[in-house]
Amino acid sequence: MSDWADRLSAALNRPGPGSSDFDLNPEAVLPPNRKLRPAGVLVPISLVEEEPRLILTKRSSALKHHPGQIAFPGGKQDEGDANVTEAALREAYEEIGLPRDLPEVVGLLPAHETVTSFMVTPVVAVLRENFSVMPEPGEVEEVFSVPLAHVLDPDRYSVQSRRWRGQRRYYYTAPFGPYYIWGATARMLRGLAARMTE
Repeated sequence: MSDWADRLSAALNRPGPGSSDFDLNPEAVLPPNRKLRPAGVLVPISLVEEEPRLILTKRSSALKHHPGQIAFPGGKQDEGDANVTEAALREAYEEIGLPRDLPEVVGLLPAHETVTSFMVTPVVAVLRENFSVMPEPGEVEEVFSVPLAHVLDPDRYSVQSRRWRGQRRYYYTAPFGPYYIWGATARMLRGLAARMTE
């Protein structure tokens, strides 16, 4: 376990392109003067158990945007946040009760552009201690974990599609048991998997 932080850090320091919700949809026409809002999400990897596990959330079904979807804890950068890392740590505390001083940040994945006009930076961190999970009722329906090995295996990913706003859109998926990991979350994890297997 002791070398996971080093392995992740080395992978994150490799040069590579960013990602977007449009990677698999090259025909999409993006507004030339679109304004992207900065956001940070935490990719918390627990090293407490025998095998490392990735902590994820299931968003509340009552939310206006992305209800019921699997997501990282995180959100938009507020004025009081020094940077996207601070935004990710603040949101993780608010959404799942993760103390801000517990995550050991090992690096950042390249920013990911979403169809909802956010530029999301995934902040990868390891956790060496357990914490009392406290889901924010208005935002988080469930907090769960999956084996890190599952999301780091490129063979676990497949490309699916559905119609969205009159067009067929393609996206990555990496389902685990009852949890359908897809969309931006799966795309960012697919980027991490690629770096870790280089």
